[in-house]
Amino acid sequence: MVLDVRVRRLACRDWRCPRRTFREQFPGLLERYQRRTVRLTAQVGAVVRELAGRAGARLLAVLGAPISRHTALRALLRIPLPVVATPRVLGVDDFCLRRSRTYATILIDAETRRRVDVLPDRRSDTLAAWLREHPGVQVVCRDGAAGYADAVHQALPDALQVGDRWHIWHNFAQAAGKEVAVHSGCWAGASRLRRLDGGMREIRERGYTGSQSLLYRYITQGRVEDDRPGLSPRRLARLLLARPDNLKPDQHELLAKTTGACPEMSSLAALVRAFARLLAPAADNGDRLHEWISAAEKANLSHVHSFIRGLRLDLDAVHAALTSEYHNGGTEGVNTKTKMIKRQMYGRAGFPLLRHRILLG
Repeated sequence: MVLDVRVRRLACRDWRCPRRTFREQFPGLLERYQRRTVRLTAQVGAVVRELAGRAGARLLAVLGAPISRHTALRALLRIPLPVVATPRVLGVDDFCLRRSRTYATILIDAETRRRVDVLPDRRSDTLAAWLREHPGVQVVCRDGAAGYADAVHQALPDALQVGDRWHIWHNFAQAAGKEVAVHSGCWAGASRLRRLDGGMREIRERGYTGSQSLLYRYITQGRVEDDRPGLSPRRLARLLLARPDNLKPDQHELLAKTTGACPEMSSLAALVRAFARLLAPAADNGDRLHEWISAAEKANLSHVHSFIRGLRLDLDAVHAALTSEYHNGGTEGVNTKTKMIKRQMYGRAGFPLLRHRILLG
């Protein structure tokens, strides 16, 4: 369909006016300097907002509005970014532009999960400058990065900093996994003998009257026993860190037998259960955290002691993470969606376009 529109040309009588003539405009139908109607422009914008350049151009060609990939990107960058007020609770996290080389910082409203801004790096002075330019932030949810902590201390010394519970648990899980590997020589024998428990009952029913160790030597035929345990440290660490309700009865039995064979593993199992209970925020978790630290320092677990030293460096943020309702889960969710956007762009586009797509999301 072709619309033939007739408009009036208006003349300005002021000779100082830079534009002497004007054409009548049609609000809601056409915009100045555009060759598309407002409705078609909105449809193009909706497609390129999700698919960007090449993919957006291919879909629009199917829909009867063919454009080039360059036009699609121009239409995307022409979409105005939403205006978001400075949040009271700010979520801060980094994501990689090039793995292990360059990183950027995402800022969101931790209460509404709306994107606020994207910074081109993760330096402390960049975040501190943004916080000074946007007053009103009272709570900052972040991970354990020292750069972000320094930035908040510089710009907002009175703000509450809240650590990320997922990162706290992840760091503790890494320390626990290293402890399991270090003491594998202690619990390895229990895990090897446990492999024969299922077959021993059946063999005894058939008339075997010997011991389990004699059966084990018969199976190995006099070979030197391998120093590696029958149960890998990684698998045992996974059982140790899993939620007890998710374990099967035989897994509970295996876990009890292996941890009971080594005093350090028994201490580690008790510390894991106690620390996991702290991850549910409660007002009294602060006192319980200090009690847990005191108990952990008495155990002969060097990697757990290293984890405790890291906790003490950021103890206030850890305390807030375990006692307050604030968390950084929304920022992690935005980072997951950012990875999808990066895969669509395949590293060809620059930071301005990536920032525009993230904030439009």
